[in-house]
Amino acid sequence: MNRKTTSKTTPKRDYPTPALEKGLDILELFASTPGGLTVSEAARTLDRTVSEIFRMLLCLEQRGYLSQSENREKYHLTLRLFRLAQEHPPTKRLVTEALPIMHSVAHELRQSCHLGVLDGGHVVILAQVDAPESTGFYVKPGSKVELMHAATGHVILAHQSEDLRRYALEEWARETQRKKPADLESHLARIQRRGHETRASYQVKGVVNISFPVFGARGEPVAGITVPYVKRIEDKIGIQNVVRTLRIASREISEALGASPVDSRHGASHNPAR
Repeated sequence: MNRKTTSKTTPKRDYPTPALEKGLDILELFASTPGGLTVSEAARTLDRTVSEIFRMLLCLEQRGYLSQSENREKYHLTLRLFRLAQEHPPTKRLVTEALPIMHSVAHELRQSCHLGVLDGGHVVILAQVDAPESTGFYVKPGSKVELMHAATGHVILAHQSEDLRRYALEEWARETQRKKPADLESHLARIQRRGHETRASYQVKGVVNISFPVFGARGEPVAGITVPYVKRIEDKIGIQNVVRTLRIASREISEALGASPVDSRHGASHNPAR
């Protein structure tokens, strides 16, 4: 599919930057193509010449954003962009404050847990802590999950202001070309009232996602902490144990980020439109 936009959909810019836009087009293309692309495939998809794409790929490879496969036929996106995002001060502080608490959660519950944030129409997993058990369900840091398929995303949406929620849903609709579910607003209202989400996984049978919001210093939801709960034979830890532990953990992370105790209690006491 040709990804090059037409003049009807591309907003006019006072200061065109064709080289920068070309580089960003390439990064976005490779981000959506985990299997990698050859030079000719990238050129054909972006409606560019092989020579101009090759120069850009070579530059991006030298800067560490792309790497070549062993047979040197295809280029793949590296994790450099993810590492840059991790070094962004707010993100770095969020992960730094959350990780010790997440380790305590995983140890106490014998379950894995992860921390996710909204990025356009997706949830990006910033951090993950494995369960101490040999079995469990795990989500890789850096992975992306579509917003409508993520309990983490729903719990963040439920506690956002109307403006931020509308913007996130517009981004999701633009990226997926789909309409939001008819029951979404009532679903988010229920999450907001109880302060958390407990729902069977949208993607994996036998997994129940329990997710709480994490608030920032201004009372805004900045992330979601989630346990993908897997019931083991003879396991004495149930969903209610997970809910209690996650409630405390999300409050501790929120307060470490500067949220007031009222903001970090969750549920009806928190006003997401503030």
